[in-house]
Amino acid sequence: MSPDAIRAKIQAALPDAVVELEDLTGTADHWKATVVSAAFAGKPALARHRLINAALAEELRGPIHALSMDCKAPGE
Repeated sequence: MSPDAIRAKIQAALPDAVVELEDLTGTADHWKATVVSAAFAGKPALARHRLINAALAEELRGPIHALSMDCKAPGE
């Protein structure tokens, strides 16, 4: 899956999100996502990850095999 497609899915759910992606294996199925969004303010890490998992639910069943996340609110 392309980084642009992943970024678009995350930004559709979190329009203000700044998304950086790293292909960890070079196979486009193991990713590290760094996401900064005001939607994360005041939320614990688990709630933040759930927002990303919901945005990528379909992709996590198929083309994305693994996704590590670093989710931050602005200023963190």
